[in-house]
Amino acid sequence: MKVKATFFQKIWVMAQTIAPTLGISVYALYMRLTDTYDRQRADKILRWWSGYLLKAVRVIRVVSNPYNVELKPDTAYIIMSNHRSHYDIPLIFVSLEGSIRMLTKKELFRVPIWGRGLKASEFISIDRKDHEQAIKDLENAKEKMKSGIVLWIAPEGTRSRSGEMGEFKKGGFMVAIQTGATIIPVGIEDSEKILPPDTLDLYLDQEVHINIGRPIDASAYTIESRDRLIDEVRGTIQALAEDAKDRV
Repeated sequence: MKVKATFFQKIWVMAQTIAPTLGISVYALYMRLTDTYDRQRADKILRWWSGYLLKAVRVIRVVSNPYNVELKPDTAYIIMSNHRSHYDIPLIFVSLEGSIRMLTKKELFRVPIWGRGLKASEFISIDRKDHEQAIKDLENAKEKMKSGIVLWIAPEGTRSRSGEMGEFKKGGFMVAIQTGATIIPVGIEDSEKILPPDTLDLYLDQEVHINIGRPIDASAYTIESRDRLIDEVRGTIQALAEDAKDRV
């Protein structure tokens, strides 16, 4: 049963979040500056960081993978999920395999140290306010996928404040179709209860469900039929996010 964190527990969790985040950011920059960056090492560090953050809030993580989804080498993948919480980020990293990197808003790359660490670790920024730049950003994402990156996109573009899924952005689906990627739909349930949106409340021992759905082959769609792909992925994620507990 989840419990509301006390003031001192919140301070402790904050410290346990900020310190390792700054630490891995500085290390990523060090690897780049010394030309010792290694993607597999970065993957391990990201998963360590994710597990550390989840342990700090004592998350009870339940992963359901009924289709035994495994990521194969030399295959283009895009993970698409709903987005309810900042904690979705570490939850995805520890629940799926591969060299996962998130396509995320450019504003995060402006955060001192952390933003530069994101870039050094091959996270991909997207400028949602500048259409031409967004197209360039998506081209960069495609190049990263060719090099073996598993792209993770939250098609809503931002966290849901209400728990209801928002409208899906089309850019990620363009990338999926153009690269012939396999989309891995993921439904995340109850992550918003760890740190409810727009509050300073923090809850420990929250159970969160991550349900991995049947892969969807984007190569079966064309640019003209993109809306059908969006509808299929959206409906799948909606069902996974709402029914995850029933399928575990």
